This record gives sequence, C-alpha cells and structure tokens, in this order.
Amino acid sequence: MIIIIIGLIVLLIVGVVVVNGVQQHKAKQEQERRAKTAKFKAIIDESEQLIANLTHLPASPVLVNIINTRSLNAAKAMLQLSPSAKATKQKIQELEAAISSTKDTTQGSDENFTLPDNEQQLVGILQTIKKLRIMLKSEQSKGSIEAQVYSQQDLRLDAMQLKIGVESIINRGQKAYSKEMLGSARQYFEKALQTLTSHPHQSEYTTTKRTEIEDKLEEITTALKVTNAQDAAKKAKDEEDDLDMLFQPKKKW
Repeated sequence: MIIIIIGLIVLLIVGVVVVNGVQQHKAKQEQERRAKTAKFKAIIDESEQLIANLTHLPASPVLVNIINTRSLNAAKAMLQLSPSAKATKQKIQELEAAISSTKDTTQGSDENFTLPDNEQQLVGILQTIKKLRIMLKSEQSKGSIEAQVYSQQDLRLDAMQLKIGVESIINRGQKAYSKEMLGSARQYFEKALQTLTSHPHQSEYTTTKRTEIEDKLEEITTALKVTNAQDAAKKAKDEEDDLDMLFQPKKKW
C-alpha cells in the first residue's frame, strides 16, 4: 500500500513536471513568435516610411519595388507565424497590387533633382538616402536583389548624397561671400572642391561643379588681394598720420 502511494506521488510529481515543461515550452514558443512578428512588423513599418520619404527624391520604380518586395516577404513570414491573421492577408494583397502597379512607372530624371532651401529638410533627405543604402546592402546580401540592380540603385543614391553635401557646403560659402567673410567663404569652397575631387565616382556633375568652384575660388582670391591691399594702404596711411602728429610743430600758448 505504501509502495502504491509512493508510486502515485512520484507519478503526480512527474506529471506536474511534464505539464510545467510543456507550458514553459509553449510560453517560450509564443514569446519567440511574438518577437519574430514584431521584427517583421518593424520591417514593414520602416519600408512604408522609406517609400513615404521617396517623394523628396526622383521617382525610381525599381527602388519602390525593392522596398515593397521587402515588405511583402516580411508579411508572408508573419502569415506563416499567424496563419489566421486577416490583417496580414490583406497587407499581402495590398503589397502585391502595389508591386504590380509600379512595373510600368517611368524612371525619374536625376537631372531634375532640386534641393530644398530648408536645412532641416536637407538633413531629412540625407538620412533617408543613408537608410535606403543600408537597406539595399542588406537585401543584396540576402540575395533578394541582383548585384547589378543593387549597384545601379546604390550609385544613384550615392550621386544624390554627394550633390546634397556639396551643394550645402557651396550654399554656406555663398552666404559667407555675400557677407564679405572671404576667409570663411574660401574654406567652404575648398572643402566642396576636396569633396568632389576625392569622390570615387566621377561624373559630369563632379566635373562641371569642380570648374564652377575653381572659378569661384579665383574670384575670392582676387577679392582677398584687393582687400589685403586696401588694408595695407589704410594701415600705412594711419601710421603716416601718426608720425605727422608726432613730429608736427608744437603750438605755443
């Protein structure tokens, strides 16, 4: 009788342990499912934000499709984790329709890429471009896009990033020049020239812009020479006036 009771107690303990083990395993699986779902949801949210920010850049249906495909893959992975999720199914349909609709969209002209005057907007565009380049590199490393497509799109974004940086520096140089802060203006234009010269991908833009900056630097150099000559003449005149004052005949009172 005692042996039976002990056996029942052991069985009960083992049962409790097994039940707890199963519950912990299910809880761990649920936690992992939620973590993966949150990760895929974050990818979709980031992708939607990137597409929204693309309105500030020349139209690129290829880039839009890359981003939407990234979201579509994330949504499909979410559906595998939660097969009954209606919102996820609807999202997949929307993304598939968006990808289909952009296939015939015309590529925007990079030459018409104009920069806003607002410094804060420029910073926002730069941040968007950097995120897009990181996203492209990630998708290419996963094999989601071909190497040639990645190279073409990354070069476009790199050219835009260069233009924003250079034009921003030039704009500051122009403002300094208009305020007759010639030394500061020269530093800005020299920095812009160095940025263009050291850039690994030379283009018609870099060539044209280098010529413009070199001409501006010559203009600033000439203006500095004139200013320095005027300052020197004024200083000499002041010293001459001081000597005249020192050696002029003293008045008798």
